[in-house]
Amino acid sequence: MTVQGASSGQRMPQHVAIIMDGNGRWARQRGLPRLAGHRAGTENIRSIVTTCVDLHVPCLTLYAFSTENWSRPSREVQGLMAILSDFIDRETRSLHEQGVHLRHLGSLEGISEYLKRKVQYAVDLTRDNTRLTLAIAFNYGGRMDIVNAVQTLVAQGLPPDAITEQAISANLATGGLPDPDLVIRTSGEWRLSNFLIWQAAYSEYWSTPVLWPDFRPEHFRQAIDEYARRERRFGGLGE
Repeated sequence: MTVQGASSGQRMPQHVAIIMDGNGRWARQRGLPRLAGHRAGTENIRSIVTTCVDLHVPCLTLYAFSTENWSRPSREVQGLMAILSDFIDRETRSLHEQGVHLRHLGSLEGISEYLKRKVQYAVDLTRDNTRLTLAIAFNYGGRMDIVNAVQTLVAQGLPPDAITEQAISANLATGGLPDPDLVIRTSGEWRLSNFLIWQAAYSEYWSTPVLWPDFRPEHFRQAIDEYARRERRFGGLGE
């Protein structure tokens, strides 16, 4: 591994987004219920956040629960809600002390009032922190994100020629954040799965067969190393 942090002079992404895939497979391989995999995956977040802080990556977005996940068995959905609640209880104070700004991407519709209050508490408590923005995409869908942004602009009375790429970007759930430079997906899959589909238009992609609960800081650093070696052209010509 060659990544040592921003001081190393290596080109660092300003925003890394991770599709945390493979929790169910991890549990199945061990003869455990799927929720055990989700809990193990949640425990794994702490070390990746710490690594981002150490490497001076300013923004990390994690795909925790998609709008499509509501179609899963109700017991699993309820369990995922409980895991998010536990995560907020267990990690918010520590994240706050590390200077992490928590941000929620997605809708709170369909989520209990109790959990909504917890989410809002974590967001409000960490609002002024600047060391790392940790965005949790929970009850999030990329297509709906775009629809919501356009509907907001239309409701404001903007004429068609004023609905620009910049205007849409500013009204997405990620408004104010840089687009992700690097999208990581664990468990060997290459799909975006309706995750940041507008924002990831020019992202670099990195996939690993490692299941999310087994994804370690060294894997994250490997992804950063590979990102740094790639030539980003954005449709232009290379040197």
